[in-house]
Amino acid sequence: MPGTDPYEATRVVAGELPELTPLPELPARGVGADLLGRTAGLLLDLPVEVVPSGYRVAARTGRDQRRAVDLLRWDLDALQTLSETEGPLHTVKVQAAGPWTLSGGIELQRGHRVLTDHGALRDFTESLVEGLVEHVKQVAERTGARVLVQLDEPTLPAVLTGGLPTPSGYGHVAAVPEPEVQRLLSEVIDRLAAATGHPVVVHCCASRPPVGLLRRAGAGAVALDATGLDAIPGELADELGEAWEEGVTLFLGLVPSTTPASEPALRELARPAWELAARLGFHRRILAERSVPTPSCGLGSASAAWAWRALRMAADLGKLFRDGIEE
Repeated sequence: MPGTDPYEATRVVAGELPELTPLPELPARGVGADLLGRTAGLLLDLPVEVVPSGYRVAARTGRDQRRAVDLLRWDLDALQTLSETEGPLHTVKVQAAGPWTLSGGIELQRGHRVLTDHGALRDFTESLVEGLVEHVKQVAERTGARVLVQLDEPTLPAVLTGGLPTPSGYGHVAAVPEPEVQRLLSEVIDRLAAATGHPVVVHCCASRPPVGLLRRAGAGAVALDATGLDAIPGELADELGEAWEEGVTLFLGLVPSTTPASEPALRELARPAWELAARLGFHRRILAERSVPTPSCGLGSASAAWAWRALRMAADLGKLFRDGIEE
């Protein structure tokens, strides 16, 4: 979400999405509020710090790590206050960088990315899972709500194809074999699902998300940018169809995540989803049963007015899919 006030952001998000309420992230607050810094604040016994090239493993906990922890605590305070004053929340969704995006975005002290060191990758993965399980417990205790975990993996396609640059920028990290990527993701997803009792969502808003890999890794839901579904290759279409057939829910990013020149009509936003169902041979009711309309990606770069409107339009799309199936 845009802005820097967690109380205002939480009020807006919970007001528009009362059934499935994401814990807002406010990257405009700077260090420790972005995807990597916020996730680093969840890690247990693995401090990080900010250097000119980005986040790096630190020898001890410093101000960057403490800031990330404080920002997340303030966000939880806002969520608890809202649940106490406005009534209990039904389901809260918490987000964190997945193991490949996290290990691909943080450097070791000797200057390589964490994912290039098998021991470091294992340590970070273990710390991420333990930290997320503890985070889920805190959210549940503070709000009394069910808690759903989402892993954000925007870097995953680059990890698979060898497109991730080295910290120096003069080379690229070698591609990680798909079976290795899937094995680690599957382990993380299985442990988080067991700890929460709910399916795990994996989000990748790249133009070619590895939907098939995520399904095989055990993701209960896959979140993706659905605004370009009319131009997707046949292979990705097949993966989306297989996901639906296997009971995987698709979080379809249909609403623009930045302020558009003019507000689109609701049916215009819904058209890519309707056409996807038709292309894959499903009745439109599949959208009511196994999809969740969302913004195309994060709303951090939108205006406050559009962020609020985008959330409302996503909720309205959900109602359209449920109530307007036969139209």
